[in-house]
Amino acid sequence: MNPHLLRQLWALIESSQSHRILSLDDSSLVHWLTDQVSGERSLDSIETDSLNCYIRSRIPLIRDIAQS
Repeated sequence: MNPHLLRQLWALIESSQSHRILSLDDSSLVHWLTDQVSGERSLDSIETDSLNCYIRSRIPLIRDIAQS
């Protein structure tokens, strides 16, 4: 994954309302974050797959950030 995509994802997570992140189950959270990122930038299938895997691996951290 390229650094710009990572920065975009984490900026989205930090600016999102915490109740939105915490109210979604894991699968829905991955889908919602991917949709938000792809709405700002066109992603090819490889980038989308990489982003989905990355988000899945960071779900506990994403939820910790939303709770704080």
